[in-house]
Amino acid sequence: MSLAWPWALPALLAVPALAAAYLWQLRRRRREAVRHPSVALVRAAAPPSRRWRRHAPFALVLLALSLLGLAATRPQVEAQVPVRAGAIIMAVDVSGSMCATDVDPNRLSAAQEAVREFVSNQDDDTRIGLVLFSGFAQVSVSPTTDRGAVLDAVDTLTTGRGTVIGAAILKSIDAIAEINPDVPPASTDGFDAPGPGATPGTPAPGRSAFAPEIVVLLTDGANTRGVTPEEAAEAAAARGVRIYPIGFGTTQPVSLVCTREQLGGTEQGLPRWGGPGTRGRDGRNFLVIDEPALQQVARTTGGAYFRASSADQLQGVLEDLPRPVQQQRRQVELSAALTAAGLFAALAAVGLSARWRVFP
Repeated sequence: MSLAWPWALPALLAVPALAAAYLWQLRRRRREAVRHPSVALVRAAAPPSRRWRRHAPFALVLLALSLLGLAATRPQVEAQVPVRAGAIIMAVDVSGSMCATDVDPNRLSAAQEAVREFVSNQDDDTRIGLVLFSGFAQVSVSPTTDRGAVLDAVDTLTTGRGTVIGAAILKSIDAIAEINPDVPPASTDGFDAPGPGATPGTPAPGRSAFAPEIVVLLTDGANTRGVTPEEAAEAAAARGVRIYPIGFGTTQPVSLVCTREQLGGTEQGLPRWGGPGTRGRDGRNFLVIDEPALQQVARTTGGAYFRASSADQLQGVLEDLPRPVQQQRRQVELSAALTAAGLFAALAAVGLSARWRVFP
């Protein structure tokens, strides 16, 4: 046990001082007792003796003062405590491939509906943040308990070219850093090096536990440029941030059909299926989920990977996402409990004194 305010300890000296004064007063009363020639007669006339009643209220007063004095020192103990996720960052892919109609009516519309329901079902104390990414990533809504702000942003999603999954992870870290001082922003890495590595699925060296915030990464494609998902995952693991990637869509995408609103109010900017820029030099189709990369992200950060190929499956995945309540070793202050116990002891002393008419 440690004391946050050890300088308050001298206040406890009042307890033995009061106890000594009480004992001195009892001895003085004995010396001043009235002498009577017949002790037997006095005992017969007096009510049954319960000496402990005389001293119990004062003992409770001493106990109350001891507890309150100890509470003033703000004692702390290290204990395992349950910690619920302080925030959930929704990182949502808004690349052009989200207009694929293999999920009815298209992937983006289905994702919007699922995210709306997920956000609405969170408890009032959980902060929600929104990161959007296509050719670049941005924090659309910083973590907040204002559900309206998040839902308004989800309702106005527009698509773009490209898919920067790695950058989205870094932006999600930055969003968490805004509310958790123990999580450095990803910009502190340069981003030249992701910082000290961690054993996959565990907090990085120097961290005793995962951060209470998590990232839910929803994407239907593969990283097209910039920082790779694996590199960004190392940065997240170094900060104890868990990522839960969701691969959305089928492996046989069909035509792309976006609404005017999803195109930003224009008819331009929609990539043609199989056109330029949809495949990398290695022949990978950027419009199909890169499951190995997403699985590696989950393993590295201690999260879990989920797959959803339909709107119903996506709804189910979001509903089944773990609500992280984990045990973490933290300093727990005992002042409130000690204060409550001290006040209870003081009230008990007053009650017993009144009931037994004992005033020590």
